[in-house]
Amino acid sequence: MNPLGSHLLVDLYECNSKLLDDVAFIRQAMIDSACEAGVTIVGESFHKFDPVGVTGVLSIAESHLLIHTWPEHGYAAFDMFTCGGVLKLKKAADLIIERLECSQPKYTELPRGVMTERAASAT
Repeated sequence: MNPLGSHLLVDLYECNSKLLDDVAFIRQAMIDSACEAGVTIVGESFHKFDPVGVTGVLSIAESHLLIHTWPEHGYAAFDMFTCGGVLKLKKAADLIIERLECSQPKYTELPRGVMTERAASAT
């Protein structure tokens, strides 16, 4: 099985709530995460919610990194989709986990674009 890409979903439980509500901190952590993974950032958008929470996306040449935070629950959802392989995804996720002081991460890895013989021969 040779998927076109890999999608890593990370549930980040028991994070530092103050950090989860700091849009500048989240933005820099996401940029650092992308650099750690060796991907190419091509765009970004970050938003601070009122009263709490941050959402952010980095568009990368390889696909995307996303985060959404719930400071009131000490929780964040992070995901990264890339054609660059699982190793890059784990490097990015590990940095986010460290930066947000997450004590209970949960990983889910999904292969994306798994081609059947029929679909592969049509391209």
